[in-house]
Amino acid sequence: MKKHLVLPAVLLSITIAYSQKNKNAYELASPNGQNKIKFELVKNAPKYAVSHGKTEVITPSDMGFLLKNKEDFSKNFEIIKTENTSFDETWEQVWGEKKKIRNHYNQLVVKLQQKDKQKRKLEIQFRAFDDGVAFRYVYPEQGTKDSIFIMDEKTTFNLKDDGKAWWIPANRENRDEYLFQDALVSKQDTVLTPLTIESKSGLALSFHEANLSNFASMTLVNTRGTQLKSDLVPWADGVKVRVKDTFTSSWRTLQIAEKPTDLITSYLILNLNEPNKLANTSYFKPYKYFGIWWGMHIGKYTFWESDKQGATTKHAKEYIDFTAKEGFHHLLIEGWNKGWTPQWYENHMHMFSFTKSADNFDLEKVVEYGKKKDVELIGYHETGSNLINYLKEIDDAFALYKKLGIHTVKIGHVGSKLNMKEWHFGQFGVNYFRYVLEKAAQYDLAVLYHESIKDTGERRTFPNMISREAARGQEYNAWSEGNPPNHLTIIPFTRLLSGPMDFTPGIFDVEVKQGYPGKRVHGTTAQQLALYVTIYAPIQMMADLPENYEGKPALQFLKDVPTDWEDTKVLNGEIGQYITTVRKDLNSADWYLGSITNENARDINVSLSFLDPKATYEAQIYADAEGTDETHNPSAVAISKKTVKASDTLKLHLGGAGGTAIRFKKL
Repeated sequence: MKKHLVLPAVLLSITIAYSQKNKNAYELASPNGQNKIKFELVKNAPKYAVSHGKTEVITPSDMGFLLKNKEDFSKNFEIIKTENTSFDETWEQVWGEKKKIRNHYNQLVVKLQQKDKQKRKLEIQFRAFDDGVAFRYVYPEQGTKDSIFIMDEKTTFNLKDDGKAWWIPANRENRDEYLFQDALVSKQDTVLTPLTIESKSGLALSFHEANLSNFASMTLVNTRGTQLKSDLVPWADGVKVRVKDTFTSSWRTLQIAEKPTDLITSYLILNLNEPNKLANTSYFKPYKYFGIWWGMHIGKYTFWESDKQGATTKHAKEYIDFTAKEGFHHLLIEGWNKGWTPQWYENHMHMFSFTKSADNFDLEKVVEYGKKKDVELIGYHETGSNLINYLKEIDDAFALYKKLGIHTVKIGHVGSKLNMKEWHFGQFGVNYFRYVLEKAAQYDLAVLYHESIKDTGERRTFPNMISREAARGQEYNAWSEGNPPNHLTIIPFTRLLSGPMDFTPGIFDVEVKQGYPGKRVHGTTAQQLALYVTIYAPIQMMADLPENYEGKPALQFLKDVPTDWEDTKVLNGEIGQYITTVRKDLNSADWYLGSITNENARDINVSLSFLDPKATYEAQIYADAEGTDETHNPSAVAISKKTVKASDTLKLHLGGAGGTAIRFKKL
């Protein structure tokens, strides 16, 4: 049930205060009064500041833009009008990590106009939530004859206190597939968001953006001291944003928590997006899937036509048989189409076909065989970032999938630039990714993006946006130095704050005995099981080869663990050290736990108070076997059962780079 309440300004005297010292100053407080935004005009220039309780978080900071021909759109303003409202609703996700989400905020809208002869207008919308604050710019239609060119955004975030930040560089050549670094805010580089900070004030902070549409992505550059500045990703010609008549920026967001684990259960990003616009969402239900995928990354198969070709009709039928035998219903096959070459990952305009099958593969026959076994294929389109070619074929390609009864498409964008020209994160890329998402909905297709822009919560508006990569995933363990153990204990506090991730967990042979010499997963098999709980996505791959699952008792956890949840709680954790997450199944009374650690073994006591206090549960425990860690018998999983209640505490032992996964089955 959805409930919402909008209150006029007359009822908001407690939350929105007018400054007696400065007639151009206003203060907006969150519903619980903890988070406050102060807006004021200082010498006719807009400024804002943020506090949490008695703690200053952001001291007065700049706002506005620089337009073409050095036109300064950040000063010489006067306030024309302010509007104050409050909003409170509870809405339901079509699918998600939490079914019911409360959207409760107070809002201040400040309408400005410049004093010169052009009298340009600018509207700034502020929202204060109990878990953070946000603001965005709206340039209303005002009879502008020429196109609007934004050359720079002047927004700054003047942090009162320094702090330890976890970040990846905004080095656009490799998009966002970097290992996270940590450093003081005052020492960091230009970075992508989410940017997570453990402030010296004691607060946990995360900067990001929400509802990014027809605008450039925001990166953050350290300008001096602890000042961060918005740095919009440009077009190839240097223009940051080009629009006509009007524009609305994404929300600039700051999530604020007393401890880092609370950032994970903040839904501020989702709440700043518009409600579901899709009339039909029945074609997608959360699921787990196998794939002809890992074998190609570890070198057992090739993506292209060869004597080791992975995507053949023969292999497809074998994988379908295995998928059906183990009780699953979805299979991804990469490399099924024409255009793959040994150089497919290099930067040039590859010419893939999205309707013609590769040699030795018959798409129609494979789909038909899958239907007999109740296994649906997941479509795959690797664009190679040649979007000119892709967009010429996109309607025919999507129509083919609809005809065949395929309802999910994974779309890759390997290459440092789109069309070898534009950055993925620029306005061109933002508009492309949104266009494809809306196009896919017309063909009843859910979308899984790889090599994409960051998530900004658009899954609320378009629930066919089911997951994306947008970080270093499992594949790096197959052919590079790999992801160090702490990577998995950092991303829940950073990348995953933006939305679901297709990390592709579930490798049982973590030493990758069939792969490249010296390449492996830097963790244990039990840790791989736990990732199905610590990493959220409505679809989760079981990424390993079929033969590595065959006869393994631990496969039962992958059969049991759901991908659609009623509730999520983070029981404990420290960024880069460890994390324990529990989630309640949407369709049963069962809870699931995932706990992982970095390279250090540790013992963790877990209170089971999240369970129903009136019930008894069977804890089905999948843990690192005795003596197991990353380098000692890492594939050994100890499976046990124990009867527990909400009043109990479990002691978990996590081996180095290890983990524990538990199903709490209500008895």
